[in-house]
Amino acid sequence: MPLVKVLPHEEICPQGVEFEAVPGDNLARALLAHGVAIEHACEFSCACSTCHVYVREGLDSLNEPSDNELDHLDAAWGAGLYSRLSCQTTVGEEDITIEIPKYSRNHAKEH
Repeated sequence: MPLVKVLPHEEICPQGVEFEAVPGDNLARALLAHGVAIEHACEFSCACSTCHVYVREGLDSLNEPSDNELDHLDAAWGAGLYSRLSCQTTVGEEDITIEIPKYSRNHAKEH
């Protein structure tokens, strides 16, 4: 099973975290299941970009982004070549390293 490594994030996971995921798992749901409180204001419907992540390693092993995902990435804070919406990303066969951006466009966090 591929290893998902999440780099340290000041608020969400200060120590970083590593866990195994099943190929085909939704990345956002896998993060949440392993204690990484990734934002998901639209409840995984690809409508908000708050679950934006940078894929630092293993990008090529993930599913291709849809046109809808790419359109919403345009609104994500700091989006770039290695950006994905975790709610639209399917874990592949290879290990991946994820970085959660310092900011998101979500102005009303629930916690």
